[in-house]
Amino acid sequence: MFNRILTIRTLLLFFTGISALQAQTTITSSGGNAKGTGGSASYSVGQVVYTMASGSQGSILHGVQQPFEISVVTGIEEKDINMSFSVYPNPATDFLSLKIANYNNEKLSYRLYDIRGNLLQNKKVLAAESAISMQNLASGTYILKIALGVKKLQTFKIIKNQ
Repeated sequence: MFNRILTIRTLLLFFTGISALQAQTTITSSGGNAKGTGGSASYSVGQVVYTMASGSQGSILHGVQQPFEISVVTGIEEKDINMSFSVYPNPATDFLSLKIANYNNEKLSYRLYDIRGNLLQNKKVLAAESAISMQNLASGTYILKIALGVKKLQTFKIIKNQ
């Protein structure tokens, strides 16, 4: 009799524990699996909830699948300036290339900031195409500002990968 009661209690605890287990869940609008000769990947569209943890060494976003965005923050507002700027590759690993169309030996400079606003690099632009070193920087998000004297011409959001 005692063994039967112990078996029933054990089974009840087992099934109660299984019903309380939960895997990673999210509310998404769409998703699926993609397969090819190089492997497979799962994806989701429309992630609603994520959390962020940050410390002195950086930050991390927890969630199902994080969005990857590259954006130009601002554009040239001056009508007398006829230059356009491009930065690639973004995300960067070792070097970032700054290319300036219609560069005419202006007194341009660039400033690279971390996400907290700390100035990391402040250098003059000497050619229509410049290499910006990202080698000694940690993975994360950086802000690149292009200026002509005190006029801010363009701002880029840069992602650095290892």
